[in-house]
Amino acid sequence: MNVIISASELAGELAGGDPPVLLDVRWQLSTPAATGRPPFDGRAAYLSGHLPGAVFVDLDRELAAPSAGRGRHPLPDPEEFGAAMRRAGVSAGRPVVVYDGGLGWGAARAWWLLRWTGHPDVRVLDGGLSSWDGPLETSVPQPDEGDFAPVPAAAGLLDADGAAALARSGLLLDARTGERYRGEVEPIDRVGGHIPGAVSAPTTENVGPDGRLLPAGELSARFRALGASADTPVGVYCGSGVSAAHEVLALAVAGVPAALYVGSWSEWSSDPERPVAVGPDPR
Repeated sequence: MNVIISASELAGELAGGDPPVLLDVRWQLSTPAATGRPPFDGRAAYLSGHLPGAVFVDLDRELAAPSAGRGRHPLPDPEEFGAAMRRAGVSAGRPVVVYDGGLGWGAARAWWLLRWTGHPDVRVLDGGLSSWDGPLETSVPQPDEGDFAPVPAAAGLLDADGAAALARSGLLLDARTGERYRGEVEPIDRVGGHIPGAVSAPTTENVGPDGRLLPAGELSARFRALGASADTPVGVYCGSGVSAAHEVLALAVAGVPAALYVGSWSEWSSDPERPVAVGPDPR
């Protein structure tokens, strides 16, 4: 099954008799800034113009639970997540397309959660809103209640111990920037560096200048060069399980299944008992 959809393909489906549910997941990482700029407001961006019929989904409130020491974006309660998706009109038998402002991280988090909890047909708009040249609307739709009931999968999810083990026995990819991986800068978390054994693989290198994912062949070559193979289990982490979801999406396009460590560096680094590696060498 395809995991991404182009803007032209989406326009065709929206014009058909059975259009997909559209979820707008605009989100940006907000860090303390000396300028005092307010944090990004995804809902305000949505209200200023969104794809026709799209429903806004709040990543921080509906695609994550309160932190409580489990990383900045721990998994949401399944019942609360299911209720949020049903309010948005999500049903098990109807396709879903998710998009964001163009970076792809917020949309990928929604894609991963829906797929991991059992929805059979979820795709990400490749390139996000910036790839769309059709009309936008500002009215807020009131969709019919959906019937989606999430059933979390047994596989596809890593905890801290599982990530540590995978870094030794398989391939654990760090989707953050190289500077954060090496520990040269750390704007958010307690310490800089990476999980020992993890390989640097910034998710920003999975997209082209237009914000769209690279072709499947190029992504496959990239991940092979990083150590992915048919018999190597792969996992991904980032700062808080958002940009890493986008790397899981890119791996899926390349035909490589991968698990997600949702707690990611924000959880790992908060525990002083966990080892930290710095520099360009994985270990």
